[in-house]
Amino acid sequence: MNKLKTIGLTALGTTLIASSAFAADMSVSGNASISFDDTNSGKADRGNGFYMGDSINFKASGEMDNGVSVTVKYEIDGGALDDHNIVLGLNDMGTLEFNGHGSSLALGAVDDVMPQAYEESFDIIAGSDADVINGVSGNGSFKYTSPTFSGATVAIGYINASGGTGSGSNDTSYTDFSVKFVPEMVDGLTLGYAAGDSEEVTGTTQDDSTMYIKYAYGPITVGYQESERDVNTATSDSSSESFGVTYAITDDFSVGYHEHIIDSETSTSDQESTGFSASYTAGSMTLAGAMNQSDNVGFVAGTDLEGYEFTLSFAF
Repeated sequence: MNKLKTIGLTALGTTLIASSAFAADMSVSGNASISFDDTNSGKADRGNGFYMGDSINFKASGEMDNGVSVTVKYEIDGGALDDHNIVLGLNDMGTLEFNGHGSSLALGAVDDVMPQAYEESFDIIAGSDADVINGVSGNGSFKYTSPTFSGATVAIGYINASGGTGSGSNDTSYTDFSVKFVPEMVDGLTLGYAAGDSEEVTGTTQDDSTMYIKYAYGPITVGYQESERDVNTATSDSSSESFGVTYAITDDFSVGYHEHIIDSETSTSDQESTGFSASYTAGSMTLAGAMNQSDNVGFVAGTDLEGYEFTLSFAF
């Protein structure tokens, strides 16, 4: 068995490196943006409220003699290295992505895919996204995405020794997967499912899963999603429902409504988030924003917050 593993790894290494040096195409992208927000609608000192986007992206890509494409991306955010990854295009075998920092795995990428014109209803407001069911994420992760076969696409995520941060943390790996199905016989329909298991603390296992459906008909897109978190310790389970709808008034102007409800066994008060969003694009300029409200934030009865965010951006 060990000999077979050695042969397989040697063959893979030969495939990836047995190619002469290749020229890469370099590009720089980003946007100039001005934003204004209030994450707690006057209930706390928000300061000035205005701020400017401060990230820029560098990308290099090329193709080796064996047909494998290589793309590396770096984001400089606020003057420091932030998101960065390497993506290998494996000809007709899909893509393999190594995330040094900043990317979601298979489950995290679809934790809420409901239609919205700017951001989810649990976003913007401080603390309202803390209990979203989204699996495990971390630096140094891998994600494989398959080609699409008859409308179906599979993604598999892996983190080696995801570990934990608390007392008794368990140095175990994490794996999740997702399946997206766009049936050819029904235009505009998208179905999806994702799941992942983790044990970040010894003896405490956590199973996250989600399923969703979206349908686009003309200018209207609607969707519904359900998620569950099952933990083997008492009164630790949670579940959520999410709904979204967008309407493209014109090719450049869209509006949306989004809601997200989380139910936890540890509380009798569900966290309920709702939000309205809009986006308008004219050439390279986009004006977008959202007004959100979350009730019982953190499952604490009476902790009701409102927030909003608006951004004017210019792509380059």
